[in-house]
Amino acid sequence: MASLKSTLVEEYEINPYTLVVMPLAYGSKIYSQIIEIDGEVTSPFKPMDIIKKSCEYFGSSYEGRKDGTRQLIGITHKLPITIDPTSNIFVFPTNSPGREDCIWICHEHVDFYQRTDMGETIVTFRNKKQISIPISFSSFESQMFRTAMLRTKLIQRIEETQRKSMYLFTNSAGEASDLKANYFLMNKRR
Repeated sequence: MASLKSTLVEEYEINPYTLVVMPLAYGSKIYSQIIEIDGEVTSPFKPMDIIKKSCEYFGSSYEGRKDGTRQLIGITHKLPITIDPTSNIFVFPTNSPGREDCIWICHEHVDFYQRTDMGETIVTFRNKKQISIPISFSSFESQMFRTAMLRTKLIQRIEETQRKSMYLFTNSAGEASDLKANYFLMNKRR
């Protein structure tokens, strides 16, 4: 039985400081061990529950986020998930999300990863924290690429929408100026 070596928190949403959410066997239950940039916390909820709750916190359901990923990049299994695109929070699973040993990695914080002789992958995060994850190097790399593709596609769509709205706003302002100038000219003639 694992011991709780970090602070126990009842409520937790994935945030810009979250690096990884890992399952932690505690007696007959599965908790979540959450590593953040500056520390660790433990939640009495499973990693999948943390992912679902985090999606809801940022205004969507987990199912909605999965559907969005399928729509944007066309993959159907081990889907990376957008938790909050405005905060650059994208996560990916190391296994099928339904498995109790599934670990969720925050893409933004992965700095480097390398294979081990044991068929695992050592992940180095931007804060230089390293953890060994039971996933092959090629599977980890595939998940990194899929998540990067999701980020790129989603950010492109957001930027395209912003450009369109900026064009509409600028164009509308220009038309308003033209209308104002015409109104002024018409009233000056009277």
